[in-house]
Amino acid sequence: MNSHILDLHGIRHHEVDLMVENFIYLNQEEMPLTIICGNSSKMISIVKEVLERSHSEYREGQGSEYGQIKVFKL
Repeated sequence: MNSHILDLHGIRHHEVDLMVENFIYLNQEEMPLTIICGNSSKMISIVKEVLERSHSEYREGQGSEYGQIKVFKL
C-alpha cells in the first residue's frame, strides 16, 4: 500500500482548502494519505477544517511528526 503525500510548503493559505479537498478525493483509493503542513498552526487548522468537513478519519503528528497529518479514511 503506497502512501501519497501532499506537501503544502510554499502554498498560500487561500489555496489550501481546494488543494486538500482535491487531493483527498482524487486519492481516496490510496489511503493512508500524508499531508505536510509544516509548523504553521494556521495551515494545520485549515487542513483540519477540510478533513472535518469531509468527515475524514485523520491523525495529527506528534513530536518529530508535528506538522504532518495522516488521513486514514474518507
